[in-house]
Amino acid sequence: MTTSETRSSRTQPRDDPADGVDFGLEQVNEVLAGMVGEVAADRPRDAELITCRLGLDGESPETLMLLGARFGVSRDRARQLYTRAVGTMVRQTLVTQPDLGVFAQRYPVGWGDERLVRTLLAETYATDGDIAAQDWSYLKLRLAGHDLQDSKRLAGFVFQRIAGWQQRGRWHLMPNPQPEDVPDDIWNSWLKRVDRGSGQPAELPVLPAGRLDYDDDGRGRMYSEKLGREVTFDTALQARLLRLLDASATVSSFRELPAAVPYAIDNTDRVHYPTAAAQFADGGTVLIDVLPLAHTALHVHRTRAAAAREYAHSHGWGYLAWTGSTQGIPDLLTRKVDARRTSILTNRLATGPLAWPEFQSLRTDLDLLDLAALVHRHNWRWDRAPFRLSAPRT
Repeated sequence: MTTSETRSSRTQPRDDPADGVDFGLEQVNEVLAGMVGEVAADRPRDAELITCRLGLDGESPETLMLLGARFGVSRDRARQLYTRAVGTMVRQTLVTQPDLGVFAQRYPVGWGDERLVRTLLAETYATDGDIAAQDWSYLKLRLAGHDLQDSKRLAGFVFQRIAGWQQRGRWHLMPNPQPEDVPDDIWNSWLKRVDRGSGQPAELPVLPAGRLDYDDDGRGRMYSEKLGREVTFDTALQARLLRLLDASATVSSFRELPAAVPYAIDNTDRVHYPTAAAQFADGGTVLIDVLPLAHTALHVHRTRAAAAREYAHSHGWGYLAWTGSTQGIPDLLTRKVDARRTSILTNRLATGPLAWPEFQSLRTDLDLLDLAALVHRHNWRWDRAPFRLSAPRT
C-alpha cells in the first residue's frame, strides 16, 4: 500500500454512518446549547447566528449565504458576524469555566493531528454536517482545551479534506466500495422501505427548485452522467445518494432538490428542500430525504418528513427517508429496546417533559438508536438546543 493509500484509509469514516452517532455527540450539542442560551440573554442575534450556522436545534446547518439572507447582510458579513459571536462566546466560557469534560474526553490535547482530524471527519459524516464542519471542528477543539492557533489549524485541515472531495465530486473519504461499484440490486431493500403513494405519478420537475443558496461555493458539485450536467449537494451522505442514483440502471432519471416543501415548527413557517426525487424503471417515483438514522427521530425532522411525505403522495410519488445506513425508520420501529427502561421513561413522561440531566440519569442501558426507536414508536417529541423529551398531548 502506498503512502497516499495509507493516509486515505486512515481518514475513512466508519462503514455505517449510524455507528458514529452517539450520546456523546448529543452531550456536546447540549453543552454548546447551554452556552448559546447564556449568550441569548444579552445578545439574541449572536445566539441565533450560532444556532442556525451549526444546526444546534436539529435543523440542517445553514450556508453563509442563507445566514446572510436571514440577517439581511452579505455572505462575507455573515461570516464576520458569526466569527465575532463565537469568539465572544468562547472567551466568556473559558473565563467562567463550566464543565467541558465531554470535549476534553472526545478531542484530547494529547492526540496527534491525524487522529483528531479523522475523528472530526467521522463525526461530520455521521451527522450530515459538512456545511459547518470547519466551524464545528474549531469549537470542539477550542472547548477541549486546544489553543487558538491549533484549533484554527486543525479545523482548517478538516475543511481542506471536505473541500477536496467536493471539488472532485467524489467522496474519497467514504468507505469502499464507491457507489458505482455497488450491485444494482442495492435498491431492492430500500424500495421495501418506501411509503408508497397512489395514483398516476407526476413527472419529475425539469429543473431543481430555486433554493436561494443553490450556487453557494460552500456546496459540493459533481457531474451526473445520467443528467448530462452538474448537480450540487451539501454533504457526503447526499453526494453518496446522488452517485447511487446516477450509477444505478434501476433508476431511469432523478432530480436534486425537486421541490420546496413548506412546513411549520411551533407556528413558525419554514421551507424544506428534499434531497432528490427518483424515477425508477418500474415507473414509480420516490421523493427522497437524506437523514442520519438517529436524527430521523428529532421533532424537526419528523415534522419535515411528514410535510414531504404529504407532498410526495399528492403527486402520486412514494416517500423515503434514506439514512445511508443498513437500517431505516422501519428497522427502528421493530428494534428491541429494554422493556424495563422503556417503562421507566414512559411513566416519567406521563408527568411532563424531561430535560437532559434527568434523562441522563434514566437512560442507563439505552443507546441513541434505542431513544430514536422509542420516539418513533410512541410518537414522543424530541427537541434539541436544549434537549427536551415529551409525550404527545392527550
